Amino acid sequence: MTEQSFTPDEMMTIAAARALGNDDVCFVGIGAPSAACNVARLTHAPDITLIYESGTIGTAPDVLPLSIGDGILCDTAVTTVSVPEMFRYWLQGGRITIGFLGAAQLDRFGNINTTVIGDYAKPKTRLPGGGGAPEIASSCGKIFITMKQSRRGMVEKIDFVTSFGHGAGGKAREKLGLTTKGPTLLITDLAVWKTDPESGEFVVASLHPGVTREQVQETCGWPARFNESVEETPPPSDLELTTLHDLKARTAAAHGKN
Repeated sequence: MTEQSFTPDEMMTIAAARALGNDDVCFVGIGAPSAACNVARLTHAPDITLIYESGTIGTAPDVLPLSIGDGILCDTAVTTVSVPEMFRYWLQGGRITIGFLGAAQLDRFGNINTTVIGDYAKPKTRLPGGGGAPEIASSCGKIFITMKQSRRGMVEKIDFVTSFGHGAGGKAREKLGLTTKGPTLLITDLAVWKTDPESGEFVVASLHPGVTREQVQETCGWPARFNESVEETPPPSDLELTTLHDLKARTAAAHGKN
């Protein structure tokens, strides 16, 4: 067990990193997904292929990018292709195993909203939009999602379906002709959730150290389901925490935040 203390956000990032393997080809979102993917690359999965939406393939940045257009991605990539080629050949061609996404709103079936909060015509908040996320959600082999738990974010019904998960559950993806698995994993700052293969609903598989079932339910807008045997997420190792801390320190220095 690590001797270092860690925050819920750090536990979330490291738990997400552990879900990735050395042979994965991963479509990376900016923010928490990017941190998780690069921690995986710098620890247990050095040969993972990271792809960003701007067309960079096999990128290995020393610092976390500010956006998909950050020059560090192109500078460290094996190659850079056009965005149409990225989506038509790599993504829609079935060559990407994992899509790592975030969400503003999420429901129990992994449907994601990043478009509006409230009514579409007269929204309370206009969000950044889908970008490539709708295509990622439908064409990557599996989808992993990271987000902090809150009743505002994890809701019974999202206000707008930006990226399709498992619809209303069950065989909704198959009925639409989607052959990919869709959301299979949700990693939050409190727990790791896995998708029930029959219902398509997220179910808590493990609780992070010190977290209770009551805390999970209090920060979730739907009635949370738990596995019959809920495990405790292993705490971060010294290597994992040091790698994450160093990555964040280099990023802060590079972006003039020190």
